[in-house]
Amino acid sequence: MAALAAIVVLACFALGYRFYARFVGERIFGDRDELEMPAHALRDERDYVPTDPHVLFGHHFTSIAGAAPIIGPCVAAYWGWLPALLWVVIGTIFMGAVHDFGALVLSVREGGRSIADVAAKVLGKRARLLFLCFVAGVVWLVLAVFAMAIAGLFVAQPASVLPIQSEIVLAVIVGWLVYKKRVPALWPSVIALVVLYALVWVGTKVPIDLADFGASDPRTTWILLLFGYSAIASLLPVWLLLQPRDFINSHQLMVGLALLFAGLFVAHPDLDAPAIRMDDDSPPLFPLLFVTIACGAISGFHGLVSSGTTSKQLSELRHARPIGYGAMLGEGTLALASTLAAVAGIALVGACELPSHGAVADLSWSTYYDSWAHAGANKASAFVLGGGAFLEAVGLPTELARTVMAVLVISFAATTLDTATRIQRFIVAELGDAVSLPVLKRPTVATAVAVLPAIALCFGETTDAMGQAKQVGWVLWPIFGASNQMLAALTLMVLALYFGARKKPVLPIVIPMLLVTGVALLALLAKLQEFLATGDDLLTGVTVALLALVVWMLTEGAMALRRKPGSDAAADDVQEDVDQDAGH
Repeated sequence: MAALAAIVVLACFALGYRFYARFVGERIFGDRDELEMPAHALRDERDYVPTDPHVLFGHHFTSIAGAAPIIGPCVAAYWGWLPALLWVVIGTIFMGAVHDFGALVLSVREGGRSIADVAAKVLGKRARLLFLCFVAGVVWLVLAVFAMAIAGLFVAQPASVLPIQSEIVLAVIVGWLVYKKRVPALWPSVIALVVLYALVWVGTKVPIDLADFGASDPRTTWILLLFGYSAIASLLPVWLLLQPRDFINSHQLMVGLALLFAGLFVAHPDLDAPAIRMDDDSPPLFPLLFVTIACGAISGFHGLVSSGTTSKQLSELRHARPIGYGAMLGEGTLALASTLAAVAGIALVGACELPSHGAVADLSWSTYYDSWAHAGANKASAFVLGGGAFLEAVGLPTELARTVMAVLVISFAATTLDTATRIQRFIVAELGDAVSLPVLKRPTVATAVAVLPAIALCFGETTDAMGQAKQVGWVLWPIFGASNQMLAALTLMVLALYFGARKKPVLPIVIPMLLVTGVALLALLAKLQEFLATGDDLLTGVTVALLALVVWMLTEGAMALRRKPGSDAAADDVQEDVDQDAGH
């Protein structure tokens, strides 16, 4: 049954790319137009670099496919397998892939500017500042939580430290070979991947714990090291580290997915979970399911990647479809694998350790998902354990299989951290332009502003509703899913206004925008009700502020629609902007 579900979903993705991607690409986005790409017009060999489409696909794919499309489905499997799979299929094909594809094309048409910066053209300067502030807040939260999560994984999985850190060195070598020695990218990346997997085996034999090197608090040390690394990585030329690391990771993900699905078809497990779970103890499926599985269906963060880094490297407009739409289908495939590991794979697991339960003699879906609190506490454990069981079915030893899965999770979380830091540098620079503070446009200053507030979220402490001391980042995390979806809705609103002004049929953008807006608002309101009931003043205040900002942005969109009905003003200046920037 699990294998049949995989075949059906993968067939839907193939049909979606064959027909729907072509429809939106040709009828709405004009992805076959002849345009000068910002990567060529503004080439600076650091951020604007024309890139081979296969390498850029790897960068984009791994940047959007962080830990979220793994964790989200693992938690959402609490409601059963049917709601999760339906949302992954429908959300990915008709919403998420259209959103990512559109944000990439729009940014390219606007000289590589971020979607927040482009908002000034379709909504006005005031909306641009609001959008930039909203985006900056979301990215600071992403940076903080991903750094804390990766640090926690390094402490919990010391076998993953050696391969993850060695990958940085391997990526620099690959980048140097490809761009300085003009070696074709494929073989150096494949060799690096083989070395990486060899180091995964070595890591299981030689785990690295910073406590053995004198660190009194390994987790804190890892957080500082991760932010130091991500700050340096954001300033390095994109071809030296970010591109080759992501290219290696894309191969790692493809190999990992191939092994996962091969193990699924060999083991041929039944679906251990019910089709749908609805009981008095369950939190409401609607709207929480749709913000729990965000990056595996539609995510506002993806629009920041499309318009923040990928658009500056796109060599030809025709590459936008396989990269923008196709990479989101790849992320949907990862969400599919994560869901099947959670609803079928964990039934193959014997003795194991769970964050929520401790030692478990024989794992099953009913044990793993015995309560909503435990589902949230276990996070990606279902993927590591259930996916590891799939790898065992094709012959890998238990310890090695679980380490491979852990390295996969950490690799993509670390890639998101790299990319998010670089994106935040661009956002801070655009904020500097918006508020007339040129100092914020300096790369080193912008990077410091990108990183320091995130560090404060990691180490600042507050009390939650239960009176327990927690890092501010973890306390704020419950509202990320809703705010991330709201960012996607605002991005779709900008796309609808922009391409609507060009007389394009924007209904395929407007319908997802309305649905996602409704879901995100309901989720924020549900969270607000929860925070008011528990007396959590911090989360109540932040949620009220987010709701006010969202309503303001939606109002600006309505005003823009009334102010320029049928106007093509947004379209008229596109190439002029690219030409002006190229002359600077």
